[in-house]
Amino acid sequence: MAREGEVENAKPRAHMLFVYGTLKRGFPNYGLMEDLIGEDDAVFVGTFYTEQPYPLVCGPHGIPYLINLPGKGHRVKGEVYAVSDAAVARLDEFEGVSGGYYERVAVVVEEGGEKVEAEAYFGHRRFGEVLWKMKGEMGLKEYGENEASEYVRKGDRLGGRNTILDLVS
Repeated sequence: MAREGEVENAKPRAHMLFVYGTLKRGFPNYGLMEDLIGEDDAVFVGTFYTEQPYPLVCGPHGIPYLINLPGKGHRVKGEVYAVSDAAVARLDEFEGVSGGYYERVAVVVEEGGEKVEAEAYFGHRRFGEVLWKMKGEMGLKEYGENEASEYVRKGDRLGGRNTILDLVS
């Protein structure tokens, strides 16, 4: 099925990626997705919901985390992009995968009966459940403008207990 933004003879995009927070269109880090789109390393596919409920919470500095506790929380609204291997490498670096902030995990998302197997950046398992409990097991259905207004960009974060890893270590 042809989707918005598909181009013939484009770079191969081997991954489907579900984004639910600051990488969505109109949100603080969408500039990275725009760069990837401009480099033909990403194409917007559409708006989807997780098939299963998951906790979505905001941690320190208004950073959103999807928590890998299927069946808890809500079906989360986000966007799906078809992305290249090069895009995944850049996004893994941005999301701090090697530093233990996020891990890329398979997730099924759906829209209008269409199911798509994708990957999403979940809060790392070493703190995900702790953060969910710290938030009173209350999650969001969608990361929206109110939550984005609390987001502090990496370069603007001051010292001290700066990250989620500081809170749970």
